[in-house]
Amino acid sequence: MPQPEQYPPLLSLAVHELRTPASVVGGYLRMLQKDLGDPLSERQRKMIDEAEKSCARLVALIAELSDISKLDAGLTPLGKQPIDVFSLVAEVAEHVHEAKDRDVRLEVRGDGTAPAVGDAVRLRSAFDAIFRAILREKGGPCTVIADRRRITEGGRPAAVVVVAEDRHVQSAYDRAPGAFDEKRGGLGLALPLARRVIEGHGGRIWSPAPNGDDDQMARGAAIVWLPVTESTR
Repeated sequence: MPQPEQYPPLLSLAVHELRTPASVVGGYLRMLQKDLGDPLSERQRKMIDEAEKSCARLVALIAELSDISKLDAGLTPLGKQPIDVFSLVAEVAEHVHEAKDRDVRLEVRGDGTAPAVGDAVRLRSAFDAIFRAILREKGGPCTVIADRRRITEGGRPAAVVVVAEDRHVQSAYDRAPGAFDEKRGGLGLALPLARRVIEGHGGRIWSPAPNGDDDQMARGAAIVWLPVTESTR
């Protein structure tokens, strides 16, 4: 059985071996879509279009696998630009409409600023994945809140973002921390990447610990903690 230190090289090799055939298949499918020779039937074109979409998804997954491999191996340095975590959260939330068809809304609450140093591009992707994961859990009309809080923990200032249904925000924050489930369909490897990016900034992510065998509140909430660069006082 491979040891933990062997996984980054193994992932890198898998990415290398998968990327070439996936790119070739995608290239040929795109050529068929543009072929001006014998016309394709509507059924054939639909099949090719669907195959090309699936191939593009495979290529995207391979790229995410490559990112994970590089982060785990320490080959991808995170940016160190001045950012405001709370402003970044608001910017991301404005463009997330994952469950709008089910009348699930995402609102941002909390005032103030949370200055930090970090990789704005990767943190935006991380919060986008987290928001979409939580919204996908909601089956019907509700309001999900991204509640922004400044705290001091052990003398250390931090920014906390609680993502949960309006009625569950405080209880999600108060409950003992549990594991954040990264194995959610339809999101590829976006959540494992998000966790690595947050931890790479000295932060952490968790969900409320389950309270019972069927606790949807725990799965439908996430709490992100990130250090900030100035005191809350």
